[in-house]
Amino acid sequence: MSHASRLFSGTALALAMLCPAHSSSAQDRGVETIETSENGERVIIVTSERYVPQGRLTATKSDIPLVETPQSISVVSRDQIDLLNFIDAQQAVRYVAGATGENYGPDLRFDFIQIRGFPPKQFVDGLATPVTSTIYSNGIDLYAFESLEILKGPASVLYGSAPPGGIYNQTSRRPKSVFDGEISAMYGTDDYKQLGMTVTGPASDALDLRATVMIRDRGAERDFVDAQRIYAAPAATWHIGPDTRLTGLAYYQYDEVNGDTNGFLPAAGTLLDNPNSKLPRSVNLGEPDYNRYERKQWGAGFEFEQDLGPDMGLTVNGRYADYAEEQRVIYAAGFTDAAMDTVYRNSYPYQEDVTSLTIDGRFHGKFDTGGIEHNFLVGVDYRDVDNDAPFGFCSPFFCPSGASVPDPINIYDPQYGLPAGFVTPPLDTVFTDQTLKQTGLYAQDQIAIGGLRVLLSGRNDWVDRTSFGTDGKQDEFTWRAGVSYVTDAGVVPYVSYGTSFEPVLGVDIAGDPLKPTTGEQWEGGVKYDARGLGEGIDLLLTAALFDIRQENVTSAVYSPVSAPVGSTQSGEVKVQGGELEFVARIRNQLAINGSYSYTDTEVVASETPQEVGAALPVTPRHKASLLADYTFQRGSLAGFGFGAGVRYNSDGAGSLPGPFNPIVFETGEATLFDAMLHYDLPNWRLAINGSNIFDERYVARCADANNCNFGAGRQVIATATYRF
Repeated sequence: MSHASRLFSGTALALAMLCPAHSSSAQDRGVETIETSENGERVIIVTSERYVPQGRLTATKSDIPLVETPQSISVVSRDQIDLLNFIDAQQAVRYVAGATGENYGPDLRFDFIQIRGFPPKQFVDGLATPVTSTIYSNGIDLYAFESLEILKGPASVLYGSAPPGGIYNQTSRRPKSVFDGEISAMYGTDDYKQLGMTVTGPASDALDLRATVMIRDRGAERDFVDAQRIYAAPAATWHIGPDTRLTGLAYYQYDEVNGDTNGFLPAAGTLLDNPNSKLPRSVNLGEPDYNRYERKQWGAGFEFEQDLGPDMGLTVNGRYADYAEEQRVIYAAGFTDAAMDTVYRNSYPYQEDVTSLTIDGRFHGKFDTGGIEHNFLVGVDYRDVDNDAPFGFCSPFFCPSGASVPDPINIYDPQYGLPAGFVTPPLDTVFTDQTLKQTGLYAQDQIAIGGLRVLLSGRNDWVDRTSFGTDGKQDEFTWRAGVSYVTDAGVVPYVSYGTSFEPVLGVDIAGDPLKPTTGEQWEGGVKYDARGLGEGIDLLLTAALFDIRQENVTSAVYSPVSAPVGSTQSGEVKVQGGELEFVARIRNQLAINGSYSYTDTEVVASETPQEVGAALPVTPRHKASLLADYTFQRGSLAGFGFGAGVRYNSDGAGSLPGPFNPIVFETGEATLFDAMLHYDLPNWRLAINGSNIFDERYVARCADANNCNFGAGRQVIATATYRF
């Protein structure tokens, strides 16, 4: 038995022993299952107060309702996550307008997400995470969070450096003052095994505790790949006084992925025809006994809340986090001859270490001035990040002295094995060497006059960055203004304008630090919260049109495998589109999620002539989805439910064109179907969830002719959850 299997079995036994023998109050619980009888007939009602979101802090860092926020925001609540059995954040955006995920297929390490054409920055509890320099994700497991909130459009006015497409924020599970929790077990496709537990409750009148743990052991769609993950998060809230609370939040996550190449398949045989035949989705062209990815990350932080009166308060939260990953991978890199059955292979070791300290403090309050209501916010945040990332590289055409060149491999009959004495290339090239200190001062006021709402926000950031030994100081001002009108029927039209900035890694041709990219967005739309439709009907609908412009976009003039040096910044990008999204839950029986996105992206200007007029990568012009789930409440079928969904993505560009990538591959068009069955009792939930149930074969992305990824195939997972 492997170490991972022994650990998995031991954890299963430990969680079983911890299972309490009693039930408790469902106060402050998102989902509650109640069993009664009426006239001798069995009745089971499953309530879900958080399925349809009402308000979240991400959009305004305040208690302004979502329907009054003049900017698009989507909230995927824990109730939605559990019903649809989303495993990671990139799955969680399947039914969200304006956001796409799984662009590299079922990646076992990161969450690859695009929002309105741009990769978003990731935040946890409102604080920036220590993400890698190449991927804006740290891969913390979705089981850790109560919700995933996607703010679309510029967010710099409250969060500092961020791309113009938006950000996503995840809210950690918090302690409660009532005993509550769950134990869940999952098993599914590709030997997917997972055990999770979260339990919370009062340790005393002044102290609430929570512990969340999860362990996963799984295979993959690719042959000879396995992955393990361990997550643990303690949390405690100290009620210092009736108006003072201090919450401590910590987490640790360990990841190990063995045998994976993370794609790197040839276009001929996946997206395009190959005279020999199609490649199976399970093909692995790496070295299963050599390829390895390992990541360790942890964080410890706090949230301090002080009520200063009925309508005023102070909130300060902070976190120190450490992120370390290393990998060694052998991957396919182009056909050796015209036979198109054998490919060269490259060797690529990589290592990255990121540490970050983030602090955000804000004073918020409400007051009236002559019939005008103000909901204001004043805050300051600070970010200190240190990032180091070296790599090595070896190919048949370039290899450092002493390193070994991997042998070619037949893509239809791969034979694995490295020669004795195989030497990995040294980590002697710097990809990232930078420190960043960012201080931001921001203010916001929502002015209410009757049904009219005016939101004004402004912020100034001071950035001090050292990159490749070169110091650079930057001073950026961003702002947002929006107007909305709240009608008695719950229809809220709005219009807004916002700006963003984002520091860019690297130096230009002269060796000077690159300037930040800047962005701006106009957005107009309407929101509807169905307040007039009667009791038992919850609905939030958002329709929006937007126009985004980004300037100071870099154009690399050297090989893409080199460090990010020697760039120019004359690029400009335009993104225009429209979105429709709704989430509904009707009489505790019917849940509906639907969305449609039209996103038109274009490179308007670039020092790379081939890029002008091109569309941004992995952003389909059309995305549509619809899901419905129904639960019986009476009779012999009481508590039983079923649902089905359909998702469509149109073609999207796999990359931008350029001197090293003259051909752009259009990929990703697919129509996929999901289905679910579930049975709820007061303490138990049994479910089977299937995604892409007809197992449609499609290519999620081809970044170039030698770097294609299959989209996620059929996944079926059975879940048993005991709630107490």
